[in-house]
Amino acid sequence: MTATAADYLSRCVAGRHGDLPETTSGTLRLDVRDGASTEHWYLTIRDQRVEVTRSGEPADLVVAGARAAFDALAAGRSHIASALLRNDVTAQGNLRLLMSLRRLFPGPPAAHHPRHLPPAGRDWLDGGTSR
Repeated sequence: MTATAADYLSRCVAGRHGDLPETTSGTLRLDVRDGASTEHWYLTIRDQRVEVTRSGEPADLVVAGARAAFDALAAGRSHIASALLRNDVTAQGNLRLLMSLRRLFPGPPAAHHPRHLPPAGRDWLDGGTSR
C-alpha cells in the first residue's frame, strides 16, 4: 500500500478510471498543507482519464487540508465525505467533482465489493459449525 498522499497521487491517480462517469469533466486542485508550506496537486478529469500535475492554478474545485488528512485518504483509512464532515479538509467550488474525487482514492484496506455474496448454506452465519 502507498505510504503517503504524494506517492499515491504521483503513481496511482493518473490514467484511465473506468468507474468515473463518462460525462464527468473538470479540474481539481488539492492543497496539501504541511506546516507553513503547501503542495499543490492539479487534477484534470476528462473522458474517464485523469491527468495529474503540480500546479497552483485556479480549479473548478479546490480541496485543502493537512498532509495527515490526505495521507489517510490515500491509505484508505478515511473517506473524502467523512473528512469533509470532520473538517479535516475543506472544499470550495464545484462540489459535484468531490464525488468524482472519492472514486480516485482507495477504499478501506479490508473492504470487499458489496455484491460478493456469502457461500450457499448457513455455514457462513455460524462460522461453519452447523452440520
